Amino acid sequence: MPDNNILWTAPDVPLPAGVWNRLKGLGFRVVVEDGNGNLPERIGTLSPSLWIGLLKGDPSGELNTLRVIREKCPELCMVLLSENPSVEQAVQAVKLGAFDYLPANVTEDRLWAVLEGALKSPAPGNGRNKKQRVLFRDDFEPVAVNQEMIALFSMARRIAPRRTTILVEGESGTGKEVLARYIHRNSNRSEKPFIALNCAALPENLLESELFGHEKGAFTGAISRKAGKFELADGGTLLLDEISEIAPSLQAKLLRVLQEGEIDRVGGKFSKPVDVRIIATTNRDLEEEIEKGNFRLDLYYRLSVVPLKIPALRERPEDLGPLAKFFLEKHGNLNRETPKSLSREAEDLLKKEQWPGNVRELENLMERATLLLETEVIGPADLSRIMRPSHRKPLQEKPEVQPLREMEKKMIFHALEKNQGNRTHAAKMLGISVRTLRNKLNEYQQKQKDSQNLDREAG
Repeated sequence: MPDNNILWTAPDVPLPAGVWNRLKGLGFRVVVEDGNGNLPERIGTLSPSLWIGLLKGDPSGELNTLRVIREKCPELCMVLLSENPSVEQAVQAVKLGAFDYLPANVTEDRLWAVLEGALKSPAPGNGRNKKQRVLFRDDFEPVAVNQEMIALFSMARRIAPRRTTILVEGESGTGKEVLARYIHRNSNRSEKPFIALNCAALPENLLESELFGHEKGAFTGAISRKAGKFELADGGTLLLDEISEIAPSLQAKLLRVLQEGEIDRVGGKFSKPVDVRIIATTNRDLEEEIEKGNFRLDLYYRLSVVPLKIPALRERPEDLGPLAKFFLEKHGNLNRETPKSLSREAEDLLKKEQWPGNVRELENLMERATLLLETEVIGPADLSRIMRPSHRKPLQEKPEVQPLREMEKKMIFHALEKNQGNRTHAAKMLGISVRTLRNKLNEYQQKQKDSQNLDREAG
């Protein structure tokens, strides 16, 4: 298997940050060069998994270079951008084995869809030696030892082939998008686009256009028609990250798409049908947001046909060791170093942390260990040096055992305090009925009166 390098020799065309981050998240290292000099030799030396090159308008010279590259690297996957695209050039490029041929001003979403397809495609070549790329690892199995996580991924595999809408809940950094991509890869839509949109990253007026697209002249600055994320994901999967951040006015339009299977572009006159599988994620409690009036109940029911909740990393400490090993291997390979390992004492130290940033925080720590530590086996003292003190929250010592009645009473009053005395909300937080809560409070009140009477008699 070639190194996980991607060579980008189109410096005049900036690689979109979103595409760069996605490639990095999948374990690829993007090498940006100007493409001058002996390009075939450079490609042969680097042995990239994918080469994205820029054609500037020298048909004979550039096509001859492509022929040389193809002869030297018959299994190289090529995606070509052109400053002056033409049908003739496209035909020649495809004949020489280019996976795709795009204009230099291609949109970020279109570029990502092409690169994702290229990286999943079989390597060029003929005969029995044709190698299947394993860069996206269709046989991917998640790193999990915790039984709850294993059951979660098992359920995800079962529902992946269905069209069912899925709601993924969990704290930030637990891997909600990883689970969403896992579902997409195991679905019958895996060959179609996977489009992700962070709903918290855009204001309401821009989010509507991003979701549904707009017509030319729909608003100031709309100089041409634009396809929205629903159209780009047609036939595939659309990930709506942090769905709770969508404004109520847009929630109604989103609900209509889920009910009717069609969208209305901003400024458009006609509806357009779309076939999209929705996976929504949230790090908030949507039921609480509904009570506050921030989220529509009918939309919640539409989204949570199959709810999947990812437990926080601190709730599955047995996954810490395998995950840490995976990230050490990943970042060791990316940095062309022998992957480091953790001592048992270092693993024990990891299990004492609270991990507010969850898996993302753990990966950052393992990447830091790869770059900063010189020892091959990482001990607890090594980890302590590179851990951020402000983020370290050791687990609290277990409290002394108290009578259950006292613990119950404390929890009830704590719930009332958290809900400003609202008995309905407090009962819901405690998982009991309002009637049970009322009876408990009456019981405490009666005991307090009896105690006061005994004090008076004794006095």
